[in-house]
Amino acid sequence: MTISAVVWDIDDTIFDYTTADRAGMRGHLAAEGLLDGYASVEQALGRWREVTDRQWARFAAGEASFEGQRRDRVRVFLGEELTDAEADAWFLRYMDHYEAAWELFPDVLPALDTLAASHRHAVLSNSSLHVQDRKLRILGVRDRFESVLCAAELGVSKPDAQAFHAACEALELSPHQVAYVGDHPEIDGQGAADAGLFSVWIDRVGVNAVTDAADTRGNDVLDQPAGLRRIASLAELPGILRADTRFGAPSTFG
Repeated sequence: MTISAVVWDIDDTIFDYTTADRAGMRGHLAAEGLLDGYASVEQALGRWREVTDRQWARFAAGEASFEGQRRDRVRVFLGEELTDAEADAWFLRYMDHYEAAWELFPDVLPALDTLAASHRHAVLSNSSLHVQDRKLRILGVRDRFESVLCAAELGVSKPDAQAFHAACEALELSPHQVAYVGDHPEIDGQGAADAGLFSVWIDRVGVNAVTDAADTRGNDVLDQPAGLRRIASLAELPGILRADTRFGAPSTFG
């Protein structure tokens, strides 16, 4: 079956979120004089990621607003009772450092260029439209995508099939005509496959490099979920889509 469009995740799929977050928080903590409270920079960064993952899970489950999870990340990380304004100000100071480190992965533009004439493109993210639309504009790729859909506005998050189907509806295509590319094997990969899309998991780190049996979001990634194609680079994506089949397209990574 012909795949007419590609819907993309953003963070750690086309945008190197992990590197930017780590660099941004390292610079922010140094500027705030907070590194002395930790045995090492890595311990501080690990604590920030742990708090971020926990609060993000609350947002994804509908237990907190997008702004609320940001404020709670700051409060929990600092261990302080801050007003909303104080938490917002602290997070905005972090954002200055974080945004200075924003970069696309080097394989993104070549893949988009290769697929520009053959496939339509959209975005589905578990973030907010305000954040992700601005990010894509700063990174210079917003005009590559017909639509940008985000969980905060949709009211539903990946891996819920409704989120993937909303992206298909925005393109006026059936799920079987749409590929989804994301970095998380369950939230993106299995979620898209279960929703009936042609699912592609971009595994940049490599499943064999995971030594703690869990990814940074606390989910087991040692076993590849069924129903998705695993690639190590977006350079592999055009070939998979050109195969023009939903069956028998083996991973080129392994």
